[in-house]
Amino acid sequence: MRRIALAQPHLAGNERAYVLDCIDSNWISSIGKYVTEFEQRFASFCGVPHAIATNNGTTALHLALVALGLQAGDEVLVPDLTYIATANAVQYCGATPVFVDIDEHTLNIDPALVEAQITPRTKGIIAVHLYGHPADMMALQLIARRHGLWLVEDAAEAHGAEIGGRRVGSLGDCATFSFFGNKIITTGEGGMVTTTDAALAARLRLLRGQGMDPDRRYWFPVVGFNYRITNIQAALGVAQMETVDASLDARDRLAAWYLEDLAPLEGLVLTKGTQPCMRRVHWMFNVFLADGGEERRARVMEALDQRGIETRPMFYPMHLMPPYATPDRFPVTTSWAARGITLPTHQGVTRDDVHYICQQLQAVLGGS
Repeated sequence: MRRIALAQPHLAGNERAYVLDCIDSNWISSIGKYVTEFEQRFASFCGVPHAIATNNGTTALHLALVALGLQAGDEVLVPDLTYIATANAVQYCGATPVFVDIDEHTLNIDPALVEAQITPRTKGIIAVHLYGHPADMMALQLIARRHGLWLVEDAAEAHGAEIGGRRVGSLGDCATFSFFGNKIITTGEGGMVTTTDAALAARLRLLRGQGMDPDRRYWFPVVGFNYRITNIQAALGVAQMETVDASLDARDRLAAWYLEDLAPLEGLVLTKGTQPCMRRVHWMFNVFLADGGEERRARVMEALDQRGIETRPMFYPMHLMPPYATPDRFPVTTSWAARGITLPTHQGVTRDDVHYICQQLQAVLGGS
């Protein structure tokens, strides 16, 4: 049967050559030329002076929060619709994630609802650029400044997205990225923290390497973490950076194909898209059922699977997760998350694949 995967890495450049170079040179651990080069290339890509590589996106976010001084008893504002790592990283610090409903046009944290959730314990805001769509950073920056809060970008899904000509990763006190196997840039596992703040960058590097003093080997003035990336992972990252512009263009083209073929379909809703000053990137392409909820969505996804099309549901709202269960005060998140379906999104999806996916989706919607 024809089978179209939801996601798969695109390794069409120098990935193999650079990984073999690591093996041939015996530089396979967390020290090596590719770590430095990957950090430098990614910092330049985001338009910032500092990038600190980590072993995954969750540790990048945890490292950022620790470096910013988040402590037990503090609160951080987090969008209700996100991957659970955003909330978990806050919890790792002993702090409390306070969830905020989303804007239905972007599916990101709604700035109009943020200030009502600020308390004396609030230390910062995490703005997630969900599925590659930039959050309204301008509005969030104003709120953060007004209340003396830090602002972190969770850009795990948004490599290359822009606001006003500036790339995400340069718009908050710091930003974190993931390089998991399904991301636009991948190192298999891996993460990055970017910042314009030299002092914060130094603290991030200190904490990343078990807290070892950079000027006194095996002296540990603070409790740190082993969150280092390997040279092999970074080698993959360097190769990915060499082709990132082509990867972004390919995903834009795929999204355009989807929009063209989905336009005539009834029973679906698409998000409104970005504001003129924003450039979204298409980490994952989502469609939304016009009506129904999780049960109907499950039937649609099962029918697509039987036709060889892998899909997945949108992230579940954080307030529904057992560790964070709270009363349902999030109508926008609840409605959109229950109807969202992620379609295959990667550079291996062809124009013919998109025709087939949309034809099958139309047939399934007619019978669901």
